Order: sequence, then C-alpha cells, then structure tokens
Amino acid sequence: MKKGIARRAIAATLALGVGIALAGCSGGGAGAGGNAVPGEDYTGPKVSITFWNGWTGGAAPVLVPKLVDKFNSEHDNIEVKNVPQEWGDISKKLPLAVKAGKGPDVAVAHGDDVATYAAQGLLLPADDIVDELGYSADDFPEGLMDAGAYKGAQYGIPWSVTPMGLYVNNDVLRAAGIDPATVPADKDSYMKALEALKAAGVAGEWVDGYVFTGTFEFESLLWQFGGDLYNDDVTEATFNSDAGVQALTHMVDLIDKGYSPPNVAQDGNIKGLLAGQTAYNWNGVWQTTNESFNEIDWTVAPVPQIGTEKAVWSSSTHWMFLNNKGQDKNKTAAAATFVKWMNENSAGWAETGELPAANEVRNDPSLVETYPNLKPFIESLPYAHYETSAPGITAANALITTALNEAVTGKKEPKEALDDAAKQANEILKQNAAKYGD
Repeated sequence: MKKGIARRAIAATLALGVGIALAGCSGGGAGAGGNAVPGEDYTGPKVSITFWNGWTGGAAPVLVPKLVDKFNSEHDNIEVKNVPQEWGDISKKLPLAVKAGKGPDVAVAHGDDVATYAAQGLLLPADDIVDELGYSADDFPEGLMDAGAYKGAQYGIPWSVTPMGLYVNNDVLRAAGIDPATVPADKDSYMKALEALKAAGVAGEWVDGYVFTGTFEFESLLWQFGGDLYNDDVTEATFNSDAGVQALTHMVDLIDKGYSPPNVAQDGNIKGLLAGQTAYNWNGVWQTTNESFNEIDWTVAPVPQIGTEKAVWSSSTHWMFLNNKGQDKNKTAAAATFVKWMNENSAGWAETGELPAANEVRNDPSLVETYPNLKPFIESLPYAHYETSAPGITAANALITTALNEAVTGKKEPKEALDDAAKQANEILKQNAAKYGD
C-alpha cells in the first residue's frame, strides 16, 4: 500500500462515521397494555437505558458518543447513556451490579466471555430478541452466532470481528531483491521468501511468545494443520495434538533456522516491521489504524496457508442483554432497538480497527472503497475460527500462551510445552465444570 492511503482512508471514515445519513428503523412494536416487545422499533413509554462497553482507546471514545447521540436524536422515547470503562472492570463489576439491579441494560463483551456471563446468570436469553429483530446466523459470518451461544440458547448478538492478516514491508522486500507484487499465499512461497530474506541478511518474520501476535499465529496454524483448541464439549484440551505440535514446531523452526531472531520482545515484531528490520508480521486487523504505517510502503494480505487447510484466528464482540434484578422489560425492548440500529449503522466502526459483523454492512462495496486495507481481512472470514465459547475458558487459554513462550524461548520442546499446558488446562476445565455446572 502506498504512503498516505491509510491517512486518506481515516479521513474518509470520519466523514462516513459522523456525517453519513443513517438508515431509519421499522417493524416491531409494543404488546397489548403497553408491554413492549423487543423489536426494531420500540414504541413503549420513554425509558433511559444504560450501555456498558470497554471501548476506551483509539477512535472508539470519539465515534461511540456520536453514534449514541445520533440514535438518541432519532428516538424520542429512548435515551441511551454510554458508560465506557475498562474490559477488566466490566467483568469485575457485572456480577454484583446485576444482582443488585444496578447493572446496564445492554453491554458488549468479547466472544470468549459471553458464556461465562451466561453461566453466572447475568444475561437474559436472547433467542426471542434475535427472532424479533429478524436476525439469523446467515446475517453474520459463518460460525459467529455460535460464539454467543450457551447450552443451546443464544445470549449474544454479533457486533464485530477482528481476524489476523499478514503485514508486509515492501521496502524490505525490494532491498532483498524480492518483488513485493506477489505476497506469499502458501508454505512453499512463504519459506522461499524467508530464505531469500535470510540470504540478504534479514530475519523475515519475528516470532514471539505473546498473546496478540504469537498466540494467535499459533492458533491459526493449529487450525491450518487440522487441529482444534478443545474437544467439542470443551471438557478436554486438544491443542497438544499432532496438529498443535506441527504448528508450534513450525514457529520454533523459524527461530532455530535463522528466519527469526530469538527472544523477540512483546510488540517487537510490529516495531521491527515498521522500522524496516523485518518483512512479515502476523497481526490483527486493528493494526490497519496504526498511523505509523503511513511512513512506510506496505501491504496487508490474508495469512499464508502453512498447513493442510485455510484457517485464521479471529476474535469477536457481542451485544448482551442483562438480567438485572427487577429488570424493566421496556428497557430490554428499547435496548434491542438500539442494538439493531447500531448494527445497521456500523460502517464507520472500521475506523476503530474492527470489521462490522453484520454481513449487509460489511459486504457493501462502499466499505472497502473507504477502507481499502480491510479487503484481505474480509476475504478471510469464510475460513476464520473464533474463540472457544465456554464458561471460564480464558484461564485455560492463558496456558496456551505459557506453552508458546516456553517453546519459542527454548525452555521446552514444543510437544513437552503443549503437553504440560494441556494437563493444567484440563484441571481448569474440571474446575470450571464444578463451578458453572456441566
């Protein structure tokens, strides 16, 4: 990508996210006696609803209040109060707040947190709301609705997705005599490029042992080799399968064979890419908003297929309706109207470095015209894998990063590191089953 395109895209985004004529809502309505039914158009008495979210950084703190203000101006009978706070604070505050009847009416959570909140009894089942809003699984990327489900019920409605991509420093490739016009798409072409870079004195991909790069690359590779993180009912860790060993061995081999330096610091690989010290970086779509890319000639593409099948890691965020003590049904109905309106008007959300989950919005050609860097991420969604949905799963997931770090720093062989982590993860899964129920 040429210098300045990202800056122009961001400027266009501001115009899109703030000045666009937003679509109106229709359908739904209040039931007999004024009891509102969750739907696209809340027609009950005027209510004030509270909205909790963890959008405290980047463009979100500017964009969200403007969206909320626009919604409020179009709905005389609904006032949304935006309450941003840290994600960690939300998880700590929700249980007590909901039980006391003082929690939010609607909130956003990451996909791997929804089942935990549902198991704690903090959420309202949203199946009826999904139906009233006219949603189905086909309105979102394949498999995404499942990330908001628990025990056969739907508790989350998708809002955004954040897949990985391959970021490329074209200047580094040219200096090594490599034509940047063709980005490696498979193992053979990727390893050939890394070998050419090595011959030119460049470590082509810096491998690390940290969550937002190394762990998500490992998980992408695990799925590419045909494996999975856990079994179907999430009672056993399976990331130490042959597929997991192949994935982690690939990453360790990059270090051992000199394609990556050892002991890469956290965020060191993206800094190295921007500084012209390396050519490739597996990273999330959120990096498309990194203004430092304006200073280099770069490209982003789908991650290469190293294993036997296409796969890429992605996170997600979901809307949730809270089960407050004495929860007002009118407020829940109004919150449903707010969620549908937000999803319909989510095109500008790409400014935050996330893809809108709603297919109708994301697949509109104008989105890629405004944000050209999003194209490879959108193209990869058909084979994206989302975070495992199960109560308390984040504690078990943390052990994947432990194994990764031990392997890439040479403390353990890949199989040993994964086996040790899986053993500990299985204990956590047993504890979760006892805590939250089977």
